[in-house]
Amino acid sequence: MPGEKTVDLALSELRAAIGSLENAVDARIERQRNNSEVEGEVRRVHADRARLAQELDQSQFRANRLEEVNREVSRRLVTAMETIRAVLDR
Repeated sequence: MPGEKTVDLALSELRAAIGSLENAVDARIERQRNNSEVEGEVRRVHADRARLAQELDQSQFRANRLEEVNREVSRRLVTAMETIRAVLDR
């Protein structure tokens, strides 16, 4: 019967179309899941960057402070050496 073949063909095409739609939906969900993972990783990288920037600022502050202290110690040593020379020269 030609009518049954037409219905069977239509059902077959409908099943194929539904299968394609399900595959497309699955692929879309997977892409969204991957995007969410990437977005999470980007947020973690930004947080790490902010933390590292803060640590760098703190390290730079400490380095500057050590440099200042080093200059002060050097100045005091020079003063002490000059005083010792002056005493020895007398």
